[in-house]
Amino acid sequence: MCGIFALLNASGDDATLRRLVVELASRIRHRGPDWSSVWTDGSKNFLAHERLAIMDPNESGDQPMHNADGTISWVVNGEIYNFAQLRDEHGLDCKTTSDSEVVGLLYEKYGSSFVKLLDGMFVFTIVDSRGDEPVYMAGRDHMGISPLYIGHGEDGSTWVASEMKCFQHVTQIKSYELFPPGHFCLWQAGERPDFIRWYEPRWVTDESYVPTAAVDLAQVRETVIEAVLKRLMADVPFGVLLSGGLDSSLVTAIAAKHRDRATNSLDWSEKLHTFSIGIKGAPDLENAKKVADFLGTTHHEFHFTPEEAIDAVPKVVYHLESWHQVRAAVPMFLLARKIKALGVKMVLSGEGADEALGGYLYFHEAPSAEEFHRESVRKTTRLHQWDVLRANKATMANGLEARVPFLDKKVLDLLMNIDPEEKVCDMSLKPDGVH
Repeated sequence: MCGIFALLNASGDDATLRRLVVELASRIRHRGPDWSSVWTDGSKNFLAHERLAIMDPNESGDQPMHNADGTISWVVNGEIYNFAQLRDEHGLDCKTTSDSEVVGLLYEKYGSSFVKLLDGMFVFTIVDSRGDEPVYMAGRDHMGISPLYIGHGEDGSTWVASEMKCFQHVTQIKSYELFPPGHFCLWQAGERPDFIRWYEPRWVTDESYVPTAAVDLAQVRETVIEAVLKRLMADVPFGVLLSGGLDSSLVTAIAAKHRDRATNSLDWSEKLHTFSIGIKGAPDLENAKKVADFLGTTHHEFHFTPEEAIDAVPKVVYHLESWHQVRAAVPMFLLARKIKALGVKMVLSGEGADEALGGYLYFHEAPSAEEFHRESVRKTTRLHQWDVLRANKATMANGLEARVPFLDKKVLDLLMNIDPEEKVCDMSLKPDGVH
């Protein structure tokens, strides 16, 4: 996970534009404290990258990246979990072990349709200079796990950035907007980019759809395990955020039990490391310790005071770029800082399960299975505005990458196509009909 910035089809003096790009990209250096790079084609197109080195942390993995003859250049923020498979199956001539390299090489081979091949969390911007006029492409992962925003200049320029703060007080930008999850744009100079949906499962695109498939618990189990294991791909130390709740405990249990099955994973510690934070005496801390002790992890428990939490609020709002989710973001923000100080760069987190499975208490009040499903879809497809935004920006504020197995494409497409009757709680089976 990193930070990307692009200024495309700009107007003005090259040296002045470059200084502007460097300054605006530096506003998201918290996302990529390891290295900074800016590229230009000399024709008013700029790509900037603030790097958090997770895969191939050597210089060979630095961005922007380029194809063999330098006619295609690109920047990527995120992780492509199936990059090795894509490299081998599609005969890509990769020069590095960075997962980001496959993005531009697949585009060179297949054009914009390549985005459907990617399995991961990602945003990217590509400059294709093979024709008389450059072609641009930008895209975002299926659930918007990685943030992206796009701006439109008075002079016909296009601005792309991982966070909105890159656009603040930039007089050349007349408007900017959220880049929607599961979409890409393909455009040329002088055109206004249009969003094209690439992630289009029926549960997302058909509002009247109510699934009828019976649940296959063995399939659910193996699909979730696979989702956790693929997210252990890293060349740096990693761990798991453990709150003591069901979702994070399940992720921890899978990672601890099956870690030896993971590929492209750094074997940096004999035991899995887990992390929790709270005010001293908080029930969550006690529950997290019980889980950690049972699973045999190396557990790190941190504390903050109410005053420290309140002190952090302005900085948290700045990084979230929202006043929503602040209550949950404050401890995550503080915990990320503690974790980064230990030398850990990546963690797994449990976001997404409550939305896809109806885990919130109010789901018990659903008047029907159909309404249960519709609310689940509504919550899940908006995670990029709430929990997932918080999980990404609260951790990346301190240069820590959070990965979310429950939002894996295969997991979602399995869970969201199960008959909602299988998810609804039968309250009459509970001892008092309530708990």
